[in-house]
Amino acid sequence: MAEILENGPQGILIRETIDGVAVTDRKGVQKANTAKRRSDPYIWGIYIALLVVSIIELFSASSTEVSASNVYMPLIRHALFLVIGLGLVLTLQNIHYIRISNLSVLMAVVSLALLLFSNLFGIEINGAQRAISIAGFTIQPAEIVKYTVVILLATILGRNQSPGGISTKGMIMAAVVVVIFAACLWKNGLTNTILLFLVSVAMFLIGGMKWKQFFIIMGIYGLCAGALYMLKYQDENAQEFERVGQVETVASSEGRMETHKGRISRFLEGVSPDDKIDDYNRQVVFAKIAQANGGVFGQGPGNSRESARLPLAFSDYIYSIIIEDTGLVGGVALLIIYLLLLARAGRIAYRCSRAIPSFLIMGCAVLIVLQALVHMAIVTGLFPVSGQPLPLISKGGTSVLVMSVAIGTMLSVSRFSVTNGNKKEIKAELKDLPKDMQAANYSNYEIKSS
Repeated sequence: MAEILENGPQGILIRETIDGVAVTDRKGVQKANTAKRRSDPYIWGIYIALLVVSIIELFSASSTEVSASNVYMPLIRHALFLVIGLGLVLTLQNIHYIRISNLSVLMAVVSLALLLFSNLFGIEINGAQRAISIAGFTIQPAEIVKYTVVILLATILGRNQSPGGISTKGMIMAAVVVVIFAACLWKNGLTNTILLFLVSVAMFLIGGMKWKQFFIIMGIYGLCAGALYMLKYQDENAQEFERVGQVETVASSEGRMETHKGRISRFLEGVSPDDKIDDYNRQVVFAKIAQANGGVFGQGPGNSRESARLPLAFSDYIYSIIIEDTGLVGGVALLIIYLLLLARAGRIAYRCSRAIPSFLIMGCAVLIVLQALVHMAIVTGLFPVSGQPLPLISKGGTSVLVMSVAIGTMLSVSRFSVTNGNKKEIKAELKDLPKDMQAANYSNYEIKSS
């Protein structure tokens, strides 16, 4: 334990460090906070706000699913998953984050097995094998994988944190995990694979990745992405060859290449009101019309017009319906809500005394917010057309439940992690944590000379 004296506005400020963690003590040792800890109210507020938006906007966006017998059935189905998700959040906030971290390897193995099973025997959704059908319900392992990889990376990086950043060993282990899961995830869509790469890079940067390590990892990821992209085409060509023969396969392969080239070309060219609506630009055109119809203040919740014409308005393009209903103001407000979640997670992570809870809460926040930003970018035309649900709002049982688990994990960290400034609780935490989980959170480590 080291003591550093520093002149402060109220006299002498004593900074004591435990494992490199600064502990402030003004006018004597600060008394330990013995009050019962509660989950962070700001995260709860953001979560409840997203649930309210989800209920209102999904009803507006589900007009194509409404049946004459029961107009509320789409809403009831979605609300059921939201209620189950709320139950998961309430449960996880009472479970110590260390238990969640200790289950990371088991969760990774299970999710990887589900992913491989869906690749081999899964049902096709939107032209890809992504789901497992069980008793009328579908499970999308790709959504589960993204969360489990975040938890596993948080555990690895938290155990390999040092004042200089992430150790080389920890970086290699984390990169290997990402590459393995990416190799199994690519068949479920390259967008999910790219999102997994982006989330991992964000966590590396948060952990203090050096620039040399950054460029090495980006190079590895680039080679991996290119190899997986080529393998995807070879696999599709082989399957097509078995069905129609070699000659037709070549034409089909060229058609696939032209489809992707055309998609990028149309993205770069954009759309105009004079364009003829076809299967290639239908989603983009109607999404643009919905956003234009929303204007500044929107048409009012439930008054969407384009939800009846926009494909997948209730999932992959629900943000356009939100803008149509609430206008630019509502769209920006929702964006701010997601960013506030990231900002609050960053505040809690900065105050954590240990590295693992810091990585856990930031990893979950980055996953939720980055997926939301990708969804919004696709809908508004900043990214090429692809499918990515809006977290906790889009229809989709697996996505809702997984994102609810991520919120529950964040609340667990906010409740059980010990914050800097309380020496007694830090000492108690060190006694309770396993030795390999005692790495300090060096994001707020500071030593000033007197």
